[in-house]
Amino acid sequence: MHGTHRLVASKIDAEIVIKRYRFVVDIGRDPKTGKRQQKTMTFDKKGEARKEYDRIRHQSSEGTYVKPSKATVNEIIDSYLKGATRGKRANTVRNYKDSFRCVRELYGDKPAQGISKDHVEDLVDYMLTKGRKRGGKPGTGLSGRSVNLTLGRLRAAFEQAVLEGKLVRNVVSLVKPVSYQQVERQTWTRAEVRKFLGAITDDRLAAAWRLSLYGLRRGEVLGLRWSDIDLTQKTLTVRQTRVLVDYQVVIEEPKSKNGFRTLPLDDELFAGLKALRKQQQAEAEEAGEAYDASGYVVTDELGMPVHPEWYSDEFGRILRSVKLRRITLHDSRHTTLSLMEKAGVPISVISKWAGHYDSAFTQKTYVHAESEDLAEGAKSLAKIYKIA
Repeated sequence: MHGTHRLVASKIDAEIVIKRYRFVVDIGRDPKTGKRQQKTMTFDKKGEARKEYDRIRHQSSEGTYVKPSKATVNEIIDSYLKGATRGKRANTVRNYKDSFRCVRELYGDKPAQGISKDHVEDLVDYMLTKGRKRGGKPGTGLSGRSVNLTLGRLRAAFEQAVLEGKLVRNVVSLVKPVSYQQVERQTWTRAEVRKFLGAITDDRLAAAWRLSLYGLRRGEVLGLRWSDIDLTQKTLTVRQTRVLVDYQVVIEEPKSKNGFRTLPLDDELFAGLKALRKQQQAEAEEAGEAYDASGYVVTDELGMPVHPEWYSDEFGRILRSVKLRRITLHDSRHTTLSLMEKAGVPISVISKWAGHYDSAFTQKTYVHAESEDLAEGAKSLAKIYKIA
């Protein structure tokens, strides 16, 4: 690539003469306008000027030169999110955006070319010590998993900027992920499940709680409509979910094609759903025009589908009232799949039941062992090693 340079000495005043060295070099054409671009730089030392001139000429000829830019970190992130979230579920899009929250707080308005490895290390420290805004006490630290999720997506955003010629290098790739231990999910024993089911026998939403202990996600339970229930064939079909996105309830399709599935109903759940349907019909007659015939399975007394957060809170209230060991609503799904595995159900069947794409994922993530399971292991070993 053609380039020109001239080294000039500038006279500042009558008594003091300071030599400065300036060059002008071609840096290619503007990708948008096609116009020729030049860069002018000034140095105090001739050697420094020559070195920088040669570097720019070399990188320009190879197409690796990155022009100085005032593009901010926010702009780099926004550009990345355009492609990374295209076609994604609303909940997934929100998760992507949330992962950049701390980055935007600390460095969003800063030029991306000015971000160093130290900046990213400071980001990690901030997140681990006081980055939490919700999901716990504000101002406390986030989990190592959350930090690594942010690092991974910021690394991807910066890598895209490097490939687009906006950054010289990806400094995020120089920062090591945080070491952490995955928190073990809390699951109930068979006895605890039976105690819970016994406690909700007379609850208006007894069938809903059974659905949550049938291996369904919260969004799947709350997204069920009566049109998804076949009381003749005794099946239910998962076709949609009701989830929270930015505190708004959103209707979405299942997370993957495996999430679309039809499950047989056991006798207790079948009876519970028939009873709930009959009760809703009676409530509709009593409420008259005030009744909202939404068609959802899990509703309030006026037919309105219940709010996801209310459903989780109500689950916790029941546990407190019957003095059961506290688990989250999502832990009930883990409980179900773990108990199925302990009962001898093949992992391939459990995976399909859960709507997963891979049985290995089900085994690793959703199947958990309790202390009583270890006792069973000891009994088995005793039988194996027993001397006749």
